[in-house]
Amino acid sequence: MGNKKVLSIKTIVAIGIGAAVFIILGRFAAIPTGIPNTEIQTAYAFLALMAVLYGPVAGVAIGFIGHTLKDLIAYGSPWFSWIIASAVVGLIIGLAWKKLDISEGDFDIKKIIIFNLYQVIANVIAWGVIAPSLDILIYAEPANKVYLQGLVAGVSNIVTVGIIGTALLVTYAKTRTKKGSLKQGQ
Repeated sequence: MGNKKVLSIKTIVAIGIGAAVFIILGRFAAIPTGIPNTEIQTAYAFLALMAVLYGPVAGVAIGFIGHTLKDLIAYGSPWFSWIIASAVVGLIIGLAWKKLDISEGDFDIKKIIIFNLYQVIANVIAWGVIAPSLDILIYAEPANKVYLQGLVAGVSNIVTVGIIGTALLVTYAKTRTKKGSLKQGQ
């Protein structure tokens, strides 16, 4: 085993900051849907940004830690089925990290489409399968209730990440120096 680090200090700091912002957005920038315990969450747009910038390990950690602490603060106990689903969203979107590589300022229409394919797949798996299935297995929740919650959460997260997440990534890419630019290396 070489001296290759599993996590850089930059990634560890990103996880800490990302989890803190996830908590804040989850508590104070969520919109009620009328479905019990199901809100439109802006936190997932931020999770998507961080997962694309720092990769799948950071995405998993931010989703897991941020959601766990948000639940502890908001409800007094963690709801692990949805916490695991949040981690899966961070993981799957984070898998697009190297394919998207927006660090050089390139986030064109092709990359926007790739990002949105990943986030739709992530949200469908997390909220359409994982969260409701684990709700039934862990908490013995009624299937019709949890699949409705999953459907509402999934659709709202797809829309939120599609609009806000894409806008965050486009904005971030514009702040980066493009490869071959005259500004590069100055």
